[in-house]
Amino acid sequence: MNRVPNPLIDELAADLSPVRPMKLAHGIALVALAVVGTILLVELLDGLWRGIVSGRASEFFFIANGMLGLLGASSALAVVRMAGPRVGNSHDGARWSLAMFAVLPVAALVMLGFHGDLHEVAHDPYGLDCFLAGSAFGVVTFAALVGWLRRGAPVSPTLAGTFTGIAAGALGSFAYGLACPYDTLAHLGTWHVLPVVLGGIVGRFAVPPLVRW
Repeated sequence: MNRVPNPLIDELAADLSPVRPMKLAHGIALVALAVVGTILLVELLDGLWRGIVSGRASEFFFIANGMLGLLGASSALAVVRMAGPRVGNSHDGARWSLAMFAVLPVAALVMLGFHGDLHEVAHDPYGLDCFLAGSAFGVVTFAALVGWLRRGAPVSPTLAGTFTGIAAGALGSFAYGLACPYDTLAHLGTWHVLPVVLGGIVGRFAVPPLVRW
């Protein structure tokens, strides 16, 4: 049976070209490279804190930076998955990580309030520097995730943008945290958390126009 030619379909198909499929492993590798590159950049510009391996870091140091790393990793994984929407594509891991991470600043403020030490936050001489540096070092991860989203088709650009900013802020603060020797609860629970807040706000408004399709 002869096929009846359809000029409309032929015209539409003429502009199609094959594209490489987006694999989850490739997105994870991209984020991993961005984080490693960021840590190397921190080492070159500021130098990683040698007190980490010599046993001088406090328990707050490992707790705060561990939570930042986990939040950044789970949020970045959620963003990588959002670029290729599919049935059953859940982001509960990132949401739970964010909820657990919120315990850190709340605990810091509560403990400081009980001891009347809230002034430590406002009078921290290194706080603003850590906030700005942690935010700035998140740019590499931010660019990597935005580039990945632009290759895909996120169903909710606003949500993807928010988690992109959270991931970038958390991983940037994590990377710079490896160079910061000030490991008090007041310092880590506020100034190292603020890059995550800023990243989420910036991502919420800046990313959707960049990835809309």
